[in-house]
Amino acid sequence: MLTFVAEMSNEIGMNIQELLNRTDRFAANAGCRITEVDEHHAVAEMTVTEAHLNGGNVCQGGALFTLADLAIAALMNHSGQLTFGISNNIMFVSSAKEGDHLRAEAIHVANHPKIPSMEVRVTNQAGQLICHVTGMGYRKSQSITE
Repeated sequence: MLTFVAEMSNEIGMNIQELLNRTDRFAANAGCRITEVDEHHAVAEMTVTEAHLNGGNVCQGGALFTLADLAIAALMNHSGQLTFGISNNIMFVSSAKEGDHLRAEAIHVANHPKIPSMEVRVTNQAGQLICHVTGMGYRKSQSITE
């Protein structure tokens, strides 16, 4: 989830939104950005481009998962304690098409001190559900800035 932990050690004082938008290069290259984060939810957004399309001319599932995973990472790490994903599940409900603006909102299912659980709803600009993702993480005893 957090790709560049070593870089994080140099980011003391930077909030998780700024940190992930700068250090999660895979998500950034896929056009995903964190737009909101607090202790209750996190939002990541992207616009589907031609580069996101699969052979069926709809948004590739990996792009949808990347968007949801970024929202999960922001919420799980909001407290500043390093947390990595250990299990995720995605259910595709409908297709996203080129030009769609997608919003992934992560919320806590259980904010357990060691094994938090999240759910994410990815919707398009009309509020239509595109996919539903559940995720579980493991909180390490170290800070994201260590």
